[in-house]
Amino acid sequence: MASFIETSRSQFPSLASGFIFADNAGGSQCAKVVVDRISDYLLNTNVQLGADYSVSVQSTGRVAQGSIAAAKLFNAASPDEVALASSSTQSGENLTRALEQDVLDGEEFIITGEHEANAGCWKKLAPRRGAVLKYWRPRQYQDAPNNPYSIHLDVEDLLPLITPKTRIIAFSACSNILGSVVPVKDIIAAVRAKAAEVGVRKVEFSVDCVAYAPHRRIDVQDWDVDYAFFSFYKVVLLSLESACVVTYIASQVYGSHLSGLYARASALKSSITSIAHHFLPVDDVSYKLQPGGPGYELSYGVTGVLDYLLSLTPSKDLDASFKAIADHEQKLVEPLLAFLKSQEARGVHIVGSEKAGLSRAPTISFIVGGERPIKSRDVVKIFDQKGGIGIRYGHFYAYSLVDNLNPKVDVNDGVVRISFVHYNTVEEVERIIEVLKEVLA
Repeated sequence: MASFIETSRSQFPSLASGFIFADNAGGSQCAKVVVDRISDYLLNTNVQLGADYSVSVQSTGRVAQGSIAAAKLFNAASPDEVALASSSTQSGENLTRALEQDVLDGEEFIITGEHEANAGCWKKLAPRRGAVLKYWRPRQYQDAPNNPYSIHLDVEDLLPLITPKTRIIAFSACSNILGSVVPVKDIIAAVRAKAAEVGVRKVEFSVDCVAYAPHRRIDVQDWDVDYAFFSFYKVVLLSLESACVVTYIASQVYGSHLSGLYARASALKSSITSIAHHFLPVDDVSYKLQPGGPGYELSYGVTGVLDYLLSLTPSKDLDASFKAIADHEQKLVEPLLAFLKSQEARGVHIVGSEKAGLSRAPTISFIVGGERPIKSRDVVKIFDQKGGIGIRYGHFYAYSLVDNLNPKVDVNDGVVRISFVHYNTVEEVERIIEVLKEVLA
């Protein structure tokens, strides 16, 4: 029987080149089954939906299958709770436009410095509705007293921000810079309890799952979230976005460039105003969050993402697949974190947790300071010159988080980010460490 890593890598033709893809937080490679579905749709069923002729009936069914697959990836109660968009940023914009009529003057949005997909849209909505912005800021890990960049979000810093005027809390299930996996369910439960205590009119959550979806299973029902989204191209190259305790999942899930947006049924009825065409009867379904239809072929491609993930374990079960993913990825996290930690005297600072574990995704950022600092762009430049490995530097659209690091870093130079997914191998990590040794010498 093929091993987990053999089963995974065999389904990504691009990996046969030997190139080490270590920029996966920006977009994973695309599984062959996804490409096959997209190609099949375009070659054989590329017609308008909703007609009675046979090819249109088949095409309509295929697009509907995409929504059903997306709902399973969110663990939504119904496909009617899932809308599609071109990107997670677009999902966030669609969500805030649709929520605009249910925000009162003076109500408060609590956001973080994480990716702008789940921050920028709220920053723009606030002045349109006279809302107030508050920031849930990270704190330093107590077990890393010598590293001011080892930071994380703590619910104890969020709860004091809750007042009777709190309306929206928007955060990321996993940081695309820090790599920290946030206890979404616990945070939502704690905030709902505090909101009830202080008498909040209505509090809803928007959760960005883009950096979470490739590594852990999303469960919007268990989380008790209102909105959520993610992108499929970061989960197998196919983007999808969902919201209501807004959860964003951007295509970092091995699919094409499409985003899924989850919105809870009760929120669709009581909070969301349709941004679709006025004559469409979409009052109770997620299509009210779609000002236009997504690419039909990309919607059908979502079915390939689900089938790929199910194929990873003999039980064909998503929970089993994501457990196998998390277990394998820890084998990638441990040696790289250990090496970077060993270089502390050289001026290397890990940005985020210095420790491996299930609360740590394989998205690892660092800077090189000290007496012989190296710009992040120069670290990456050496990798580019050597060839064969792809990593990146920058703020990765978590502009505010990087800009507020203390001691200050050049936000445009940002951090070096090395980001793995489950098709990466321990041997690839070892190769990256060998190059880092040369860079830091």
